[in-house]
Amino acid sequence: MRELRIGKNDAGQRVDKFLSKALCNMPPSLLYKSIRTKKIKLNRARVTPSRILEEGDTLQLFLRDEFFGDADADQNETVRRLKSVTPHVTPLYEDEHIILLHKRPGVSVHEDENQTTDNLITHLQAYLYKKGAYDPASEQSFAPALCNRIDRNTGGIVIAAKDAEALRIMNEKIRGREIDKYYLAAVHGTPRPPEAVLSAYLYKHEKGNIVTVSDRPSGRQGEKDIRTGYRVLKSKNGLSLLEVRLFTGRTHQIRAHMAHVGHPLLGDGKYGINRADAQRGYKHQALYAYKLRFSFKGEENLLSYLDGREFSIPPEDIYFTELFK
Repeated sequence: MRELRIGKNDAGQRVDKFLSKALCNMPPSLLYKSIRTKKIKLNRARVTPSRILEEGDTLQLFLRDEFFGDADADQNETVRRLKSVTPHVTPLYEDEHIILLHKRPGVSVHEDENQTTDNLITHLQAYLYKKGAYDPASEQSFAPALCNRIDRNTGGIVIAAKDAEALRIMNEKIRGREIDKYYLAAVHGTPRPPEAVLSAYLYKHEKGNIVTVSDRPSGRQGEKDIRTGYRVLKSKNGLSLLEVRLFTGRTHQIRAHMAHVGHPLLGDGKYGINRADAQRGYKHQALYAYKLRFSFKGEENLLSYLDGREFSIPPEDIYFTELFK
């Protein structure tokens, strides 16, 4: 029998979700059978898969050793990997629970199929490990994680959580649209009127990582409504600098919606024609998630101190704003 004590970053999870991480070698069907047949107990009593764990709880596991894997070896490998990385991160804001990062265009947020270390999440974890804010050896189911994602070739603010409770709250706030997101974009032409909120319908195709936008619903399963606000800040030499606000957050929403109304983003080869843009050195969409505002609702929580606060990347630090000087 082995016993697992629930720590701060393990608490708040369902029993089955926690064990699926802690017992990575155990098939899900056998995990649920072991709970049902009382080979897994909580505080020496029968437990259900949906029971929420609390800090200080103990799980008793009457299981074969093979299902536990080699935790020490896994932790040593994680430490070795993080030690090998020279972290390149640009924090805009950091406290004991969250960190806001300035992601540069061309940087992937997560590992790709090659599992290289040159991605934002690995650099973040290495940064926190080397400053003593993250210790893999003390964690059973948690590692610092990103709360939102940005396309590889889009720059901007990425929110990361340093503990499990902050991650749960921030994910809840993002799902509840309690974080206002603003982008800067360079587009071809000058939209009219100079400020508007556009409404349309977006459909994501199964193949090709591409979406289409239409003014009326097509009836296709999976089609979603979208709302995109924009404001023209400057126009020069056939281009316009826009501040864009997302009221819905769909795949490629800004790129596809602006192209749909006749103003594709500078450098966007997927939803525009960027041959001339590429010749000028703009090979990827000119889009930056440059500002966010926390607009929390509901009860007080661990992150309530962020309510009403706004964070932004200075426009002069965004490469395509030079076109409008």
